[in-house]
Amino acid sequence: MNKNWWKALAVLILTYVVLQGLLGPVPRQPILNESIRNVYFHVPLWFGMIILLLTSAIYSIRYLRSGRVGDDIIAVEFANTSILFGLLGCITGALWANFTWGEPWPNDPKLNSVAVGMLLYLAYLILRGSFDDEQRRARISAVYNIFAFAVFVPLIFIVPRLTDSLHPGNGGNPAFGKYDMDSQMRMVFYPAVIGFTLLGVWITELRVRMRRIKTALED
Repeated sequence: MNKNWWKALAVLILTYVVLQGLLGPVPRQPILNESIRNVYFHVPLWFGMIILLLTSAIYSIRYLRSGRVGDDIIAVEFANTSILFGLLGCITGALWANFTWGEPWPNDPKLNSVAVGMLLYLAYLILRGSFDDEQRRARISAVYNIFAFAVFVPLIFIVPRLTDSLHPGNGGNPAFGKYDMDSQMRMVFYPAVIGFTLLGVWITELRVRMRRIKTALED
């Protein structure tokens, strides 16, 4: 139980986030209205995804230095969970965009950059499936994973700031935190980032265990 306290913490935090996110008070902003509640879900999912992708890249670096198969397994499973979070982020974002901007996927630089970034990581999974040799697959995919993360971060954080974007905090638009998020919302938003990140680590841990069991059975 002492080793699993963080799992109980994740459940408690996410329960709190869901209840406050759906029932708690929020600022009454024009256009956004009740849709501002999506700040508790859409944005933390993306924050969690970035943290998980960073962890995946770190384990790819560790694999290149050590050659341990376990590091490669952890790297790919963190990437898998990140892609899941990215897809959930896209779905929640599309629903939000449909209410606030009138269409689920407008021609926005940040959205297009996200699409390119997600394709980069889907290509990573396809690349892994194209090699039969385990060591060769691990080495090449580790290098690609590090490259993908190095490209993904500028794509979603820098490129949208260089041009006009509908997203807050990009293209000259003020960020949510400056005008919309009050102290009460921050009391839910920051725990949401922690909770979704812990959930991502939990999912990854389960996937790593399943992959190791599968490998052991095949051997």
